[in-house]
Parts: sequence; structure tokens; C-alpha cells
Amino acid sequence: MVDGQEKITCALMGGNMAKMFQESGWAGVVIVGAIRDRAELAEIDLGVLAMGSNPKRSKKERTGEVGVTLDISGIKVTPGAMVYADSDGVLIER
Repeated sequence: MVDGQEKITCALMGGNMAKMFQESGWAGVVIVGAIRDRAELAEIDLGVLAMGSNPKRSKKERTGEVGVTLDISGIKVTPGAMVYADSDGVLIER
């Protein structure tokens, strides 16, 4: 799960990153923000759910953190939480 703080002014993931996740054995990724390369993502065996898409790349400032509790619209998502998603939405089991 990637917390982009609901901003869709640039994409937080594109085709290259999705291929890397898929090759690492990830089942999917939920992005609270935007993605890019939608046609390419559709061809990759990785579940992707995002708020929207934007062709603009992010600045890649590498300021992200791993293994922290996220606050997604008032819902706390802790490390190890089970996240289920499909085209209708997301369910978080805490």
C-alpha cells in the first residue's frame, strides 16, 4: 500500500516499477494517488488499484518509508495488515 495522500498531480508508479514488483512476487499494490502507463500495467501480472492516472512522473525524491502505520482517510493501516482489493474497492483487515 502506497500513501500518496490522495494527490494525483503526478504518478507514483509506472510500468517499470510494476514489473519490478511483479518479479519480486508481489500480488498487487494499492496506491492512494496516481499511476502512469496504464496500458503497460494491464499487461503485467500484478493487481493495481489507484485513484487515477497522470502521465507526469514523480520527482523521485526517495522520501518514502517502509513498515510504518499509514492513515488513509482516517483509517489506520498497520504493517502486516491484510489488504484485499478489486475493481470495486479495498478492504483492510486489522
